[in-house]
Amino acid sequence: MKIHSFRKSQGQKVTHYNSNFILSKIVKTEAMAQIGCFYLEAGDVVGAHEAAVPQMLLVVSGKGCVQGHESKDVLIEAGDAVFWSKGERHKTYTDTGMTAIVIESPEMAPSHYMSLKG
Repeated sequence: MKIHSFRKSQGQKVTHYNSNFILSKIVKTEAMAQIGCFYLEAGDVVGAHEAAVPQMLLVVSGKGCVQGHESKDVLIEAGDAVFWSKGERHKTYTDTGMTAIVIESPEMAPSHYMSLKG
């Protein structure tokens, strides 16, 4: 498990085509990807399981904890992105509530623009 950041401070300014915004690149896939949104209320949990394909969880709001194969709790909050490799056992839970985007794809890796948190 690796924790990345997609916060505004990690992004790059885009000015092409008279644009003016910050873009924080997240993933690039060559294969089909599935994207979903998790809504976890206070006390909700995504139970421990093995990742069928590489997965990335992007916290949009709230905070919670994740565990990788080492079963150590790691606090995550809005702006954090968690990447699990195929076959990696993991769990996600929250005491206060959390909304997150989940991306799954057989050929996915975090963008080289994303930096590790911490």
